[in-house]
Order: sequence, then structure tokens, then C-alpha cells
Amino acid sequence: MGSWLNLEGKSIIVTGGAAGVGYACVQELLWDGAYVTVCDIADKAPEFDLADGKLLYVKTDVSSKASVDAMIAKVLETFGKIDVLVNNAGITIPRLLVDEAHQYELDEAAWDKVMNVNLKGTFFCSQAAATAMLKQGGGVIINMSSESGLEGSEGQSVYAASKNAINSLTRSWAKELGKKNIRVVGIAPGILEATNLRTLSYETALAYTRGISVDDLRAGYNKTNTTPLGRSGKLSEVANLVAFIASERAAYIHGVTINIAGGKTRG
Repeated sequence: MGSWLNLEGKSIIVTGGAAGVGYACVQELLWDGAYVTVCDIADKAPEFDLADGKLLYVKTDVSSKASVDAMIAKVLETFGKIDVLVNNAGITIPRLLVDEAHQYELDEAAWDKVMNVNLKGTFFCSQAAATAMLKQGGGVIINMSSESGLEGSEGQSVYAASKNAINSLTRSWAKELGKKNIRVVGIAPGILEATNLRTLSYETALAYTRGISVDDLRAGYNKTNTTPLGRSGKLSEVANLVAFIASERAAYIHGVTINIAGGKTRG
């Protein structure tokens, strides 16, 4: 008898799975016995506890259709199927719409880089995976959104816009693919514990766009006065939700974006 989630032997792709939330998702799915493909821009895979699962690492640029198609082909060659796709790969480049000092002003290059990874990458991966799922008779696509997609985010307007677009893609693709037994679900995390993705360059840019120091920015990570649960979310808690949505236990959850933010509001 399998576990409660029955993910043993399921072929699951996690984009951006080498760090942050993606890494936590990969580890949880391996513990659940899944066959996980990590596709990431990093040259090699980080260490994971394989437990009863299997791991395939494919260096992938999700903003390149050729790279994505090659990754999908490798997954099908290795595991023979794609049961679940987790579109987690995403980036943010803090910029102001107008910066009078011209240090961190939004330009076409920053716009294109964020949109290419966050939106085009989700499009390329979903289209390729859904093509395989249609031939199999079903599957699950999980799109990683963000609370900022609804609330906006000072200094991160392009990132927030891309995540709101992800919400729309989730709803639209659910209408198209539901009749083909492919579920499409979004997950929108709020403030999470620190990851290795918070680099000094990122923090410097974000602090600048908000008119504060890096120290002030870091101090703000621990302020949870707008979160009723009174704390930041854990990466493992997002991973637990991904595992549940990926399973048949969530078989009637479709076409929605689930907020996982401790009840956080702007009020």
C-alpha cells in the first residue's frame, strides 16, 4: 500500500528546482516516492535525499523552446510519461518605472528577461507537457504565482504583472484542458522564510526602489503585522501544498489559484 498521496512512481517535472521553493518541492516529492525531473539553469543538480524516489536533472533554459522541448524528450525517454508539471522557475529584477537618478530604472532588457522566464517559460513548458499529457489521457499542471500578483509590489512591478498573468493563464488553460482530464491549478505564496536566492545585488536593488537601506529591508523580513498567523511561511509548507495538489486527493481542485500566505492582507 502506498502513502496517503499515492505519488509513488509519478513522473513530476519541477522547473527552477535547484534552489528556493523549487528545491523544497523536489525534496518533498522525492520523499513521497515520485520520479522527479529537475530542470534548472544551474550547471548541475544540488544534493537531494532520494528516499524512495528517482531524480533526473536536465539543465534547461525555460525561456528557450528548443531547450524545453529537449528536456521534455529526455523526461519521456527516461520515465515514459509526464504526470505533473510544476512551473516554478521565476526571476525578479527590482526596478522603478521612473528613477530620476537613473540607477534602477525599468528598461526593455529587464522587462524582457523577467517576462521571458516567468511567462514565456510557463507557456513553453505547459504546452510541451500538456501535449504529452493529452496522449496519456490526463495530468496536472501547477503554476507558481505570488501574492504580489494580486497586491502589486513596490519596485517589482514587472514581476507582479507576470504573476497576475500566470493567474489568468491558470484559469484559461483550466477551461481548455479540464475536458481532457488535465487539471491546472495555481499556488500563490506570501512572505516566505529566507532562501539563497536573496542575493546582495537583489537586496540592494530592492532596497533602493523602496527608499530604504539594505539593513532596513532585512529587518522588514521579520515584520509580520499584516499576517494573522504572525510568521513567515516555510518553504516546506508550500512544498506540502504542491504535493497535495499533484495527487489524486486534490482531484476536484481545478482552475483556481490557492493563496498560501498565513491569511495575509493589506488591511
